[in-house]
Amino acid sequence: MAAADVRAWRPDVPGVTEVFHAHFVDHRYPLHTHDAWTLLIVDDGSIQFDLDLRHHGAARPSVTLLPPHVPHDGRRANERGFRKRVVYLEPEVLGERLVGASVDRPILPDLPLRHRIDQLHRSLAHPGDELEAESRLALVGERLRAHLTGAPEPEHAPPSIADRLRELLDSRGTDGVTLREAAVLLGAHPTHLVRAFTARFGLPPHRYLTARRVDVARRLLLAGRPVADVAVAAGFYDQPHLTRNFRRYLGTTPARYAAAA
Repeated sequence: MAAADVRAWRPDVPGVTEVFHAHFVDHRYPLHTHDAWTLLIVDDGSIQFDLDLRHHGAARPSVTLLPPHVPHDGRRANERGFRKRVVYLEPEVLGERLVGASVDRPILPDLPLRHRIDQLHRSLAHPGDELEAESRLALVGERLRAHLTGAPEPEHAPPSIADRLRELLDSRGTDGVTLREAAVLLGAHPTHLVRAFTARFGLPPHRYLTARRVDVARRLLLAGRPVADVAVAAGFYDQPHLTRNFRRYLGTTPARYAAAA
């Protein structure tokens, strides 16, 4: 039996219980259930599974959504095996009322949705990018609900909510704020916040906050602060988190930026 390649972790992102990446060649899942929504994309190969005694198959580029507490199994569809990425979501992310619709239609042939899920996985892979992951999860959840309910049109938040969110981000630039917390403070749905902010300012909240933190880091570096101190002082998770975003925005590392100054 070929060895499995598995990686799993629990990010500090509201609504996400676990992230699971795996490459299986011979493994067969026995019949089992989860207490969370299973949102799965296949990167290579294909999977066969039975859900509620009905047979299904999944392969790239489709999206698979398995509801909580419904028995299912899983196995390779051919000798190549399969490589998959899974996000397990808390039950309230989609709600119990959508379980039946998901049982009836667990395979979603939606390429834009798959792209959003891929972006979600990329943001979940890096500590410090939790606001980005929350924002991407909100948009993923909106599209999943549209598939399961047949009502794709989201409600629109008033334009003023975007200005209030920017004020909140400015006041919490170093400490940060979760999208869920912002939604409670501002009295709006997380998805509405992301869409209203993006429409008003031309970029999503997480990118705005990251750019503001990079600006703070630049000022601290020019003032002579050590790079290791600047990362935390500017609101980044750690020095690699600062370096990754600093290079993305300015095309150089914090150390080189400080040396050039």
